[in-house]
Amino acid sequence: MLVYLNGDFVDESQAWVSIDDRGFLFADGVYEVVHLYNGQVFEWDRHIKRLHRSLAGVGISGVDDAALEQARDRLMQQWPTGEAALYIQITRGVQKRSHAPPAPGVLTPTVLMWVRPVEPIAPALVQHGVSVITVADDRWAKVWIKTIGLLPNVLAKGKAQSAGAYDAIFVRDGMVMEATSANVFAVFDGVLATAPVTNYILPGITRQVLIELARAHGYSVREEPFAVDELYRAQEVFLSGTLTEVLAVSEVDGRRIGSGAGPVTLAMLKLLHRQVGLE
Repeated sequence: MLVYLNGDFVDESQAWVSIDDRGFLFADGVYEVVHLYNGQVFEWDRHIKRLHRSLAGVGISGVDDAALEQARDRLMQQWPTGEAALYIQITRGVQKRSHAPPAPGVLTPTVLMWVRPVEPIAPALVQHGVSVITVADDRWAKVWIKTIGLLPNVLAKGKAQSAGAYDAIFVRDGMVMEATSANVFAVFDGVLATAPVTNYILPGITRQVLIELARAHGYSVREEPFAVDELYRAQEVFLSGTLTEVLAVSEVDGRRIGSGAGPVTLAMLKLLHRQVGLE
């Protein structure tokens, strides 16, 4: 498989990054994951806008959008059909180990991109939902930056899987934030609720698309904080994300939520699939 690395297309077995790359040494970089459906890119412009927001948030400059698009198109030729994920990672670049980064523009960013196929989530999980646990949100205060420094998310996901759950939902001061790699929606009396975008929330692309689709089809959406105790009492709960799409949650901390994917959850999944041309 070919990957794009710093302007070249090379076989993934030959794609090497310096031991002095700041991404390797300090997780000094950002990333994006874009869903591809049958050779079509889902919400490229929004992903690139968020990528630039993350880059600005950490002070990385010198990224060429035209080069990213050209690399994207070349890589996508390897997977013209089915579903795939396009991964983009940009680090500050190569510098002998020093905590303080140089001034913006001194280093040439390291740019890595690849496309790999993804398997749709198993129909049984889509219909019956998944179990999740809640964990204390001990992440940093700039979650809106899509940084490659994901250790808290990794540990939370590992804790969930060790407990036999699919994922973990972060809770801060008693309020629901998001899952380890997805946003969280709850349904209360037909109204969709999701935590508002703050510095403690990654503004999900799929989250925003679902909000727009829901409102366009007559659903009320509340972007307001809600407590974990409210989550336990929700009629439906679902996760949303680039590769997660819309995934029902059937159990939170051992408490049953509905009886599988509820009508609102399934309606949102159908609307999303219609939007990307799968329906």
